[in-house]
Amino acid sequence: MTRTENKRPGGPAIILVEPQLGENIGMVARAMANFGLGELRLVNPRDGWPNEKAVAAASRADYVVSAAKLFDTLDEAVADLNYVLATTARERDGFKPVLGPVDATAELRQRCGGDQKTGIMFGRERFGLYNEEIARADAIVTFPVNPDYASLNIAQAVLLMAYEWMKSGLEHTSQTAFEGPEFPPAERHQLQGLVDHLDAALSARGYFRPPSKKPKMLDSLQAVLTRPGFTEPEIRVLRGIVASLDRFTPDRPRGASAPDGEGDKD
Repeated sequence: MTRTENKRPGGPAIILVEPQLGENIGMVARAMANFGLGELRLVNPRDGWPNEKAVAAASRADYVVSAAKLFDTLDEAVADLNYVLATTARERDGFKPVLGPVDATAELRQRCGGDQKTGIMFGRERFGLYNEEIARADAIVTFPVNPDYASLNIAQAVLLMAYEWMKSGLEHTSQTAFEGPEFPPAERHQLQGLVDHLDAALSARGYFRPPSKKPKMLDSLQAVLTRPGFTEPEIRVLRGIVASLDRFTPDRPRGASAPDGEGDKD
């Protein structure tokens, strides 16, 4: 029997079967909020419900906790769903298709787009889902984990699935919600200005030796500076650094003590 009613948000419902610790439920809610999932269903939580420890662990995702639906049995929790996945890290006998997280969330995304109600089942912290519970699912989801240490914390498992769910809805899989500023590459005259500035500063310090090799050394310098594709702000930073070399005048011989007492190094 459902004890709490709430409007169903988009995306698959996260179904925790007999979760044990309120802290874990809160961390699950936080993982859901991180990646845009909002419907949490709890089947017979061990420590009862509501649970203050879940609220505390959820941080600012307490709205997911407060909207959680409570069920007495798994059958009631999945009764209105069209498609259900069961997560497990153990090998199972049976006829269920086994999917990785990427394929599983792609299938969920397609079905949600077709107005189907979907859900993902997660088992108990100690030993996961029973075989008869997995039998209620349409397919199994398993993670590519180290087979010698395959156990995942329940919040970690939800986080992995929620992450893949969000990624499956992006136009590009490398897309992120935050992007840095765009800096177009510096114009050629700005880069040439840096080279000319270095030429003057290094010539004043006797860097180009013997003089006959200067054209080749300048070609090499220009090749080095062209490769990174510096932006205009980066060019300004480098020219500011080079400008500090102007403290060294032609009457200060190469190898003489610098103002801070350190000699030039070859």
